[in-house]
Amino acid sequence: MLLEVNVAGESTKYGFKPEEVVGALQEINSMARLEVLGLMTVAPFTTDPEKVRPVFRKLRELKELCEDQIGAPLPHLSMGMSNDFEVAIEEGATIVRIGTAIFGPRSTLKVESSGD
Repeated sequence: MLLEVNVAGESTKYGFKPEEVVGALQEINSMARLEVLGLMTVAPFTTDPEKVRPVFRKLRELKELCEDQIGAPLPHLSMGMSNDFEVAIEEGATIVRIGTAIFGPRSTLKVESSGD
């Protein structure tokens, strides 16, 4: 499992606050049937990928801090989407989400009202 971190502090995003991650990770690691394999984040959307580099860098640094604190590797960093995955990889991503680049934009579904 990956822990989601709201690195940018956006109210529209979910996840742990960065300052909560080490404590949460220590607590989760005490549970016998759960294994945290890394961290993930969803960066703010922007047309300039360089603007999200600090978000990706902060998640990588947080991962390194967690590894030091718990004494175990976290092999995965999931960050970056179709518009910014190159920067995410440069900052250490091991998992990127590039569905739009592969499949194209999502089509919007038109829901018809039954008039009730």
